[in-house]
Amino acid sequence: MEEKITVAEETVPPPKAEAAVAAKPQTERDSWKPKTSIGRKVKEGLIKDIDSILDKDMRVLESEIVDILMPDLSTDLLMVGQSKGKFGGGQKRVFRQTQKKTQEGNKPKFATIAVAGNQDGYVGIGYGKSKETVPAREKSIRNAKLSIIKIRRGCGDWRCGCREPHTVPFTVEGKVGSVVVKLQPAPKGIGLKIEKECGKILKLAGIKDVWAKATGQTSAKINLFYACFGALQKLMDVKVSPKDAEELGIVEGRAKK
Repeated sequence: MEEKITVAEETVPPPKAEAAVAAKPQTERDSWKPKTSIGRKVKEGLIKDIDSILDKDMRVLESEIVDILMPDLSTDLLMVGQSKGKFGGGQKRVFRQTQKKTQEGNKPKFATIAVAGNQDGYVGIGYGKSKETVPAREKSIRNAKLSIIKIRRGCGDWRCGCREPHTVPFTVEGKVGSVVVKLQPAPKGIGLKIEKECGKILKLAGIKDVWAKATGQTSAKINLFYACFGALQKLMDVKVSPKDAEELGIVEGRAKK
């Protein structure tokens, strides 16, 4: 009798490349569906630099645009509130709590201010408010990314003359309400001689040395932060001749190309 031999079918595993593609999660850029023309150009790769948007005074309406064009961006929350304590001496915190009296009871809300920057010539500040802390924080971070600006840096102090972008190139002022913040050039090694929370804004902007003076109702922290940010905005409003720009070592935006 003839013996029948059956050969078992071997199961061939899928190629490693196909398995990796199948297991790879969808990236944030692929899942993002832009709603503006600038967002569509950024996703298609037609816009590759944030300067091409800021130099034309184009308004950014989607935070994903900043996330893609500035992957080195970092964020931080500013101490804008104060917890309850005896005689009003509670510990400072990043959330400012307010309450509304109604017939049903107290309805609390939380507000916070975030700052975003790459520590190299770009910075933004945003305000967020919500009934809960997490949405308020996310709103403030999103608004900070949408308000990103480019600033000038240089060496405007006559005692230094190093021509490196470590301080503000000239004196500027910002005013919100009664609060006036004045930023002055400082020599190398002085540090940020300014209120601690405002120092976070200048640090994320890429400024290492500065003299500062604040007048008015400085206990109103929100006005103080926005006055400091307004002073940084003035750095781009002043017209500077090429000769002065060379003498002061002025750099617009990134200094590390």
